[in-house]
Order: sequence, then structure tokens, then C-alpha cells
Amino acid sequence: MSVFFQPRALRAFAGLAFAVSAAFAGSSVAQARDATLPPMFDDLQRRTFDFFWDTANPSNGLVPDRYPTPSFSSVAAVGFGLTAYPIGVERGYVTRKQARDRVLATLRFFRNAPQGGDKGTSTSGYKGFFYHFLDMKTGLRYGKVELSTVDTALFLAGALFCQSYFDGDDPAEKEIRKLAAEIYERVDWTWAQARKPSIALGWHPESGFIGYDWKGYNEAMLVYVLALGSPTHPVRPDAWTAWTSTYANSLEGKGDKEHLAYPSLFIHQYSHVWIDFRGIRDEYMRQRGYDYFENSRRATYAQQAYAIANPLRCKGYGANVWGITASDGPVDKTLDYGGIQLPFRTYTARGIGGLKHYDDCTLAPTAAASSLPFAPEIVVPAVLEMKNRYGDWIYGRYGFLDAFNPSFTYDIPVSQGRTVKGKGWVDNDYLGIDQGPIIAMTENYRSDLVWRVMRNHPAIRLGLERAGFTGGWLRQPEAVKPAAEMAPVQ
Repeated sequence: MSVFFQPRALRAFAGLAFAVSAAFAGSSVAQARDATLPPMFDDLQRRTFDFFWDTANPSNGLVPDRYPTPSFSSVAAVGFGLTAYPIGVERGYVTRKQARDRVLATLRFFRNAPQGGDKGTSTSGYKGFFYHFLDMKTGLRYGKVELSTVDTALFLAGALFCQSYFDGDDPAEKEIRKLAAEIYERVDWTWAQARKPSIALGWHPESGFIGYDWKGYNEAMLVYVLALGSPTHPVRPDAWTAWTSTYANSLEGKGDKEHLAYPSLFIHQYSHVWIDFRGIRDEYMRQRGYDYFENSRRATYAQQAYAIANPLRCKGYGANVWGITASDGPVDKTLDYGGIQLPFRTYTARGIGGLKHYDDCTLAPTAAASSLPFAPEIVVPAVLEMKNRYGDWIYGRYGFLDAFNPSFTYDIPVSQGRTVKGKGWVDNDYLGIDQGPIIAMTENYRSDLVWRVMRNHPAIRLGLERAGFTGGWLRQPEAVKPAAEMAPVQ
């Protein structure tokens, strides 16, 4: 029996109780919560911050895709790093000057990094976009990777967060605002509309645009908000209409369990790191009667319900041990597991439900931890249980290692990580794109910091409004500095 042939079972699991109450929809409840967390979260947040502070190249701000395995830089991980540095200031991990200097080094590099359409590795990007991976030292394109619209967007979100956060009259903070504006304003979103009105996933100088566009529901909400809010190369509002046009393919569940599904939990987290979707709705969500924050809450509960049902009889799965998303894994090999032929994989987009369900019993702590604002009542127990039960082998210098699999007890060589006798497989690496949401979403739950700062960024407000979002905090006057102060400083 293959794990891929279980659609009926998956639909049945989707019907399990989510225990989601409509009372949690919107912004007022989350804002009224007591954001005090168990001390373990203080430790996790600090260790996760240290990942970015310690592993980034201080001369150019580039953050490795993974550590300690030698790695290229992930442009998206740089965006998460830029988001982490102000959090470090607010938490007292570093001084404002230290964070400011790191941000300046990063933005100066990206502002000056060579842009061009050549077919070699002598540039870092083109048309304002950046390649998915860059060499950690030179910052030039790594291998033949694609120019990535979504990874660029994740980087830009971190840069714009710093632009709004560093709002002082200090010359260095003025330069941060200037650099962030220049980097954002040169991105030519309309060029990336290879098949208008949608935005393409990416581009290769050797072969042109990738043959797929960003259409919902997935992690690219942020791409469209930034493209719609651009002051220089904005896409038209019909791009958002195209983005939502395929939502029907993702809709699962009934009543207060209905939600736009996508297997990997990171899909339900990434855009939410920077955009506060509580209480604001586009036309599609107005028709459905809930917002994207509530959608992610329901998706989080779906993961817990799946772990309780545990169709593969994975070791450890349960009410307080759950969470599968894109992550590392042990091997690329199909093995007998409890009488079924289960394909195990190394790095892949694991997840439940939707069109691409895949589970090989590999758990990723980031899946649960980064969902903290959505469902703290189930996330806090899950994070604590994983730490208490498995912490001696999955929790280290920079917090949780990327993934682990208590069910993988085979005595065979693994492609990455290691097997621990009597415990299973565990990764050796921390991944930047999985570390980033942990620290940011923990802080959003505790203080609303990233959300609060980004609500005041004119590009975010404009992008959401042009996408048709109304209600909630968008009704409130825009409490931002005059546009002239947000523009490049002469």
C-alpha cells in the first residue's frame, strides 16, 4: 500500500474536531491576550535569534541557507534575518546600534550587488529581483539557480520592516530608509508578469521565465501585496483576482472547519510574518465569512487533528506532538514501514491535506512553533512536549534542529543528519527559512512588533487596499511619517 493513495482517509481526517471558535476570528481577541509565555520560549527565541546573528556574514549580511553544513546564502533567509535584528533590539539581545550596523551592511550590499541579465554567475540579480541562492562570500548567483520572485519578496519584507523600524534622525537610520526604498523601488514587478496578469515563479537567464505562475493558495500572498503596493512598477489589481481565481481547488472542510488548505504549514505562516491579516478581508474572504488569520488557525488545527488520527501509525504523533512542513528528511528511499511501502525523502515539502499530501513521519518543530499566534492553546503544549520528550537530541545551540523522525529506526546509511539508537533520525542542521518564522511569530504573539510596524508601512497598506482588503486596522488613519521622509534621502 502506498502512502499516496489515501484521499478518502484524508478527507475523513479533515472532518475531525478542530475546536475552532468563531470568537477567535478578527483582531480584538489576539490583541487582548496575555502574551506571557513559559520560560522555555524565552530561551527558544534567544537561541533562534543567535542563529541569524552568529551565522550571517557580517561584511555583507548574507545568511546561510543552513548551518553547520557549509552552505550558500538563501535570499529569503536574509529577509528573516533582517526581521530578527530589530526583535533582538526589543528583547535586549543586541543594542540598537549593533542591529543598525548589521542592517546597514546588509542593505548596502544588496543595493550595490551587480544586477544584469547575463548567463553566468557574475551578477546577484536582474530587474531588481535576486537569485534564490547567493555565494556567502561574493554574493553572486550560486550555480544555475533561478531568479526567484517569492524569495525576493521575503527579503524585501525584511528590508521594509527595517525601513519602518529604524525611524530615527541618526544618519545611519536615515541611510537604512534610503537603501530600503531604493532596493524596493527598482524591482520591476510588471516585467515578471510573463503571462499577465499573474506573476511568474521565477526566471533563468539561460532559458527565460519558469512556466508557472503564482496562483493561490500558497505562500505568495506577500508577492502580490508588495507588487500591488510598489510606488514605481505596480501590477494592476486584476493580478490579485487572478491569484484568487484558483482558490476553489484548495477549499476543504465544512462550517467552522472550512479553510483554504495547503499541505505544508509554512504556506500558512510566511506572509503572516509581516502582514497582520486579523480582521481584514479581500473579496473572496468576505464571501467566505472569515479572514486569512482564521484560515491559518484552522489549518493549524487540521495538523493536530491529523497527528491524533495518525493514519501511518507514526511514532510520537499525537495531540501534543505534531507539525509537518517543508523540511529536511533522512533518505530518498522507499522502505517497508509497518507493512506498507513508505517513501522516505530528504528535503521536501511535507504536509497534510490539499493536492500534494505527503507524510513520512518526519516532524519539523518550526511547523508548530511558527503557528503560535494562530492557536497558542495547542502550540504551547506542543513546543513544550517536543522539548521535554526529545530535547536532548533535537534541541541545541540555536534551538530546534530542523527536523526529526522517531519512526526512522532503520540500520542504513542516511543522506543527512544521523540516527540515534532507540530514538530515530534527527537532522544535523538548522535552516534559516525555518528559524525565521519561529522568532518572528513568537514576537508577533508576544508584542505584535512586526505586525505593528508593518501596519504603518505605506506600501503594505496600499498593496492590501489595491487587492481589495477592507475592515479592521485598514479603517484606521495611516500613522506614518510623511511620504517625503520615507523616500530616498538625498
